[in-house]
Amino acid sequence: MKKRIGIFISGGGSNMRALVEDMDATHPAEPVVVVSNNPHAGGITWAQDAGLATVVVEHQPFGRDRIAFEAAITEALLPHNLDLICLAGFMRVLTAGFVTPWRDRMLNIHPSLLPKYRGLHTHARVLEAGDREHGCTVHLVTPELDDGPILGQARVPVEDGDTPDTLADRVLVQEHRLYPAVLRRFAAGERTPLML
Repeated sequence: MKKRIGIFISGGGSNMRALVEDMDATHPAEPVVVVSNNPHAGGITWAQDAGLATVVVEHQPFGRDRIAFEAAITEALLPHNLDLICLAGFMRVLTAGFVTPWRDRMLNIHPSLLPKYRGLHTHARVLEAGDREHGCTVHLVTPELDDGPILGQARVPVEDGDTPDTLADRVLVQEHRLYPAVLRRFAAGERTPLML
């Protein structure tokens, strides 16, 4: 029986699209629902056009009450009976109260070679540090930000004249290769890190 996947996005959802497009008949998982905190996320429209269920839970009405926001997400997920969650550009930090029940069942992709450069603005930080290599990491989500066990990494060289935007573009190409490959393996029970 295929694993049932929920994918969380906040924007255009290019990583979500890469995951969904990879989930063919041979895949051990299937996309069940796309969740966003942004009703204007381009990825929501794409998911609806692809015939996927979508859920939007806006965070603004909850103010600073992240617990109530996450409770609303949890409630919205119940009918979908998910096995795994893939965070794919979901730009909200989730609390331990949400993450802990999903221990070892929630994946994230982050645009750096973790453990380096947790958090935001990774491409600019790589350039500021003078690093010659950059990349992306798929990891299990834990209550600590960008700190879970690594399931896969892909590397790209930093080139002379790179800007944060040019570097981001090259890393994104690798994200679209890495995340689907890691999910396919993970859903089949493979936990050995994949290095591209």
